[in-house]
Amino acid sequence: MKYLTTVPDLELDITSEICPMTYVRTRLALDRLQPGQILAVTLRGEEPARNVPRSAERQGHEVVAQETYAEGVTRVVLRRK
Repeated sequence: MKYLTTVPDLELDITSEICPMTYVRTRLALDRLQPGQILAVTLRGEEPARNVPRSAERQGHEVVAQETYAEGVTRVVLRRK
C-alpha cells in the first residue's frame, strides 16, 4: 500500500461503531461516491481494521493506504471502483 497525498473526496469517522456496522457504514459511503473517488475511513479496533479493508476489496474497491495510530485507531483509504 502507498502513502496517500491527495485529499479524500469523503471522510468517514466510525470509531464509535462495531462490526458488522463498520462495513455497512463504509459501504453506504462508498455507494455515494463516483468511480475513482477516494474515501478515508477512521475506525477503532483490530476487527474493523481487518474486516473493513478486506470487505472493500471483495466488493472490488482498492485499498490505497492503511495506517494504525495510538489507542487502536486506524485510517483506511479506499478508492471506489
